[in-house]
Amino acid sequence: MKIRDRLNQKAPSLSFEFFPPKDDIGFWDLYRTIESLKPLEPTYVSVTYGAGGGTRRKTIDLVERIKSHIGIEPMAHLTCVGSTREEIGRVVDELKAHGIENLLPLRGDPPQGESTFVPVEGGFHHANELVAFIRQRHSDLCLGGACYPEGHPEAPNQDIDLVNLKRKVDAGVDFLITQLFFDNADFYHFRERALRAGIHLPIIAGIMPILSVKQIKKFTQMCGAKIPAALLRQIEAVEDDVEAVRHIGMYHATQQCLDLLENDVAGIHFYTLNRSTATRAMYQLIKARLPTSP
Repeated sequence: MKIRDRLNQKAPSLSFEFFPPKDDIGFWDLYRTIESLKPLEPTYVSVTYGAGGGTRRKTIDLVERIKSHIGIEPMAHLTCVGSTREEIGRVVDELKAHGIENLLPLRGDPPQGESTFVPVEGGFHHANELVAFIRQRHSDLCLGGACYPEGHPEAPNQDIDLVNLKRKVDAGVDFLITQLFFDNADFYHFRERALRAGIHLPIIAGIMPILSVKQIKKFTQMCGAKIPAALLRQIEAVEDDVEAVRHIGMYHATQQCLDLLENDVAGIHFYTLNRSTATRAMYQLIKARLPTSP
């Protein structure tokens, strides 16, 4: 199933994102976690792609097993980091040969210890180049694209970021998934601006429930998202109480999702950090509010 076809149906999509652990024990633990999601009937699950070759093989193995053994539609992330065109082409060919129809082409973050992205010789500089390359190689694949409601952290301003996004869309993206955000007003403003810029694709909202104050501050610093002042005061006031932070984070994320559903969101994508308990509870509540099942 191509995700773009599912997004044309009535009910919003609901999906999860995971990252492949580096060791075999973690790999199989995650596999069983994803397998346990089958009764929930998520629209798809996505699997991230490690930079520098760290987890690339495991990403490929995991999405192939999700597709063939679990029966949930997978989407494989694919980045430009540390790979030539030929190497990426071989990965795309292998995924296609194993029936993987959905990819999320990304530029990717600089390798650990480096502050700026530098492509390898014979590699890609930007995600739009990777999108165009895949689209030319396998025109029938379904391609997602990343977007930033508050602007990419490396973009000089939001207008330039939107120009760059339009370039990626024109290269052949079928739908968009946002970076995490905590204020729905940012999402709605971005969606309106994207439409005015000629971007008429479904935009899926990326949601991450706050489970740790230290962790979420690190993530938002990396991706350029902000935590609303009122929410930040709430979680900082109970920073040493893990359960209290988790409760506040879950409540806020759930209210975000319910509001998004009331405002015609194309889909909700849960950034799980491989912790399915929190997102599973949210998912079940949210799915019960949908007018029809996916």
